[in-house]
Formats: sequence, C-alpha cells, structure tokens
Amino acid sequence: MKSFKYEIFTSFIEKNISEGIYMPGHKLPSVREVKDKYQISISTVQSGYEYLMIRGLVISIPKSGYFVATATEKKQEKISSRRKPVVRDPLFKNNLLLTTSLRSGRQLSEFNVAAPGDLLVPQKLLLRTMQQVIREEGASLLRYYPANGSSDLRKTISGYAAGYQTVLPPEELLITDGALQSLYIALSSVCTAGDVIAVESPCVFSVLEIIRVLHLRVIEIPADTQSGFDVDFFRKACEKNTIKAVLLTPNFHNPTGILLSDEKKKDLLRIIQHEGIALIENDIYGDLSFTNKRPLPVKAFDESGLVMTYSSYSKTLAPGIRLGWLSAGRFMERAEQIRFSLGSSVSPVYQETVDRLLKTNSYDRHLRHFRKQLAKNAHLTVRLLSENFPKDTTLLTPSGGYNLWVRMPDQINMEGFYRQCNKIGVRFTPGYTFSFSGIFSNYFRIVFSDNYTTQRIEALRLAGQLAG
Repeated sequence: MKSFKYEIFTSFIEKNISEGIYMPGHKLPSVREVKDKYQISISTVQSGYEYLMIRGLVISIPKSGYFVATATEKKQEKISSRRKPVVRDPLFKNNLLLTTSLRSGRQLSEFNVAAPGDLLVPQKLLLRTMQQVIREEGASLLRYYPANGSSDLRKTISGYAAGYQTVLPPEELLITDGALQSLYIALSSVCTAGDVIAVESPCVFSVLEIIRVLHLRVIEIPADTQSGFDVDFFRKACEKNTIKAVLLTPNFHNPTGILLSDEKKKDLLRIIQHEGIALIENDIYGDLSFTNKRPLPVKAFDESGLVMTYSSYSKTLAPGIRLGWLSAGRFMERAEQIRFSLGSSVSPVYQETVDRLLKTNSYDRHLRHFRKQLAKNAHLTVRLLSENFPKDTTLLTPSGGYNLWVRMPDQINMEGFYRQCNKIGVRFTPGYTFSFSGIFSNYFRIVFSDNYTTQRIEALRLAGQLAG
C-alpha cells in the first residue's frame, strides 16, 4: 500500500485521538509547528490535515487553526434563546477555591496558598533580569522556541543538577509550563485510562485532579508521620496489584513537610526496578532545605531510567513564572510527543530569564535568603500554633519547604472551625482535600511562605481561640 509523507505526523494525531489523549475541541499544532518539528514541507502538512478532515477526525476554523472534531458533527440548528446551564463539578470547584487565593483585599489572612508571598518574591531581581533579556535578545524573543525548550536552558538545568550529584542529561529534559504539566506528561507517557498507580497519602489536590482527569485507578500509600512514604506498604501493594507508576514527593512532601531518607529512597528504587514500575517524583521543594545541605532526589541514585523527575520555579522564584521541567528517562520518546501535542513552548522571556539567573548564581543568592526566611517563618508558625491552639493539637515540624500539617483534637467540629475562620478572614486548606477517601477530616495544612505581619500573627492567634 502506498504511504504518504504526511503519515509521519497524522498517525501520531490519530493515535492520540483514539486513546483519548486528544479530546474533542483540543487545539492541534499549527502548520508551521508541524513543519519545523518533522522537517516536512508546508504543502505536506496541509495535505495531512486535509486527510484528517476527510476522515472526520479534525475540523478547521479560519484564522484559529485545526481542532479535534466532536464524535459526531451535527448540522447546525437554530440557536435557542434559552441556553442550558453550564454543568460544573461542585467538588472540584470547592476544592479549587480552598487551595487558591481569593485576592479580594488585605482583610484576608491566607495560609492556604502554596506559593511565595509578594514580599518574598525577588521582584527587583526578576524584573531587572527580564529587562536585560528583552534589551539584549530583542525580536528573537517573538519567535517560536523549540517545543522541548531552549537547548541552552536545558544544558544549564543539567549543569545545575550536577551540583547536587544528580545526572539530568539535556537530551532527556523537557521544558514545560510548570510542575502540573510535567506530571500530566509523565503520567500520560506510561499510563492509559484504567491503569493502577500508587500515590502517597496525603496528596495535594492538584495531583489528585490530574489522576482523576486521566481516569486512573489509585492505591493510596500512607505517609508515616515520622519517616514519610511507607515503603513496606508499597512493596506489599506491588505483590497484589499490577501498578504502572508510583507518584511521590520525597523532599519536603506537601503537605507534611517530611524528608524521605536516602536509605528509603534506595529501598523504593530497588522495588520499582524489580517490578519494572515507573517512579514519578516531584522535586519542586528540593531547593528549599532549611540547612545548607540540598537533599538528593531519587533520580540521583537511578541508573535504570525508570525514574522521571520534575520541578518548576514557581515555588522558588514567583508563582507567575510558569516554567518547569521534566527529566523523562527511558520514557523520553513518548513524553516528547505528548509535550509537543500540548502546544507551543514556554514563553521565551521566561526561558531566557531563568537561564540567566541560574548561570550567574543569582538564583543561589536568592535561595539562601529565601530559605532563611522560610525557616524563621516555620519556627514562628510552630510557636503560634503551640501557644494558641487546643492542647491536644499535633503538628509536624518541617525541615524544608513551606507546608505544615496540623492534626486537631477529635472533638473539634472542623466544619464549624472553618466557618468561624472564614468570618474573620483566615483561610487554611482542609485535610479532606488531600485524599480521594476524605480520611484526613481532622487535619489542615498551613502555608508559611509569606511574611508575618502583625495582622497575620493576630489572625492566627484568634483562629486558635476559635478552635479552643
């Protein structure tokens, strides 16, 4: 049977549509992006898209591009003046509200947003570096960058990782729109709908939501309050289940702040290598140790390629810097295809800015100051909670990151507590958002990544009095 040049990319698109990775309405790469990616002519790309349109898989919208068609395209009907209401998932909407900033004024004392506060963001450094980048790079910043990211930035990140004894080959790195996109790519590279994965519990809501969107089944692995991820529990789970991947944050886990020991990291690595399971680790808090020693990721011990590590700079620089990376190991081929399918690369300004900060040691200087401030905030938070919350309140003192996990006494009515806190403008993240099973109902997470003003200190004291 005669083959066509355009099949080099149309077969990939057809596969992703059939597997449900590309959903109806998903925007497909532009003609120019496909041309540059596969080194084929514009006419070949156009012929390929025409073939997909004939098959009813793709539609073309003038001046907008190509999109995945709906399952059955119906003839347009007259638009009714009465539109059906938009259906939303109330649980998702509620959990999203509980983990994001309302930004509705200075009266709020928000301890629920896992991002550096405005006063801890290195604003002058970032703005000055961005201005230098724009002045020196000029119009080149207006062009497409490679879908997998700037080669210079990937080399720089690789070199930076070598400083903490971790090998991240530049050719195995993908620059992403942030940590969540990295996780989405990693999971999509090794799993399909219905597969079983293991995930640490408690687990942050945003990760649980990606798992839900990908229609994966979950085994929750408890995180021990002293030593973190329960490796023995995971080993037993592997004996009874076919697990495709395991997700965890070994360095300063969110929300507990626990640091997994190197011994446990190696034990975990031996299990996944024996079972052939992909390990997807989030190292987003790895740079935020309160000591001078940067903990090693699991990736540092891996020679099998089964470990995929990801991180971003939204937790260490600024939440608006939407730039992350994924080291995909042996799954790079599939990961690169999925990254390309998700659209154009990260803003060139962000890529050049982060590249420059890492090369000039400006990032390290900022980290030293940031870590000291976080350590002070952590100790102050522990003291305020110990002095003002009920006697039997227990908490884990973190050694890095900026999350603290608090367990309230069983007799406390948590719904009533949150209502009273809301009245005085204090917001925590309820524990039930950290599990599909809702088992952490008497817990909450408090984030200490913003400066403590007199108002915030008083607000925390008042919240403790409401609980008691």
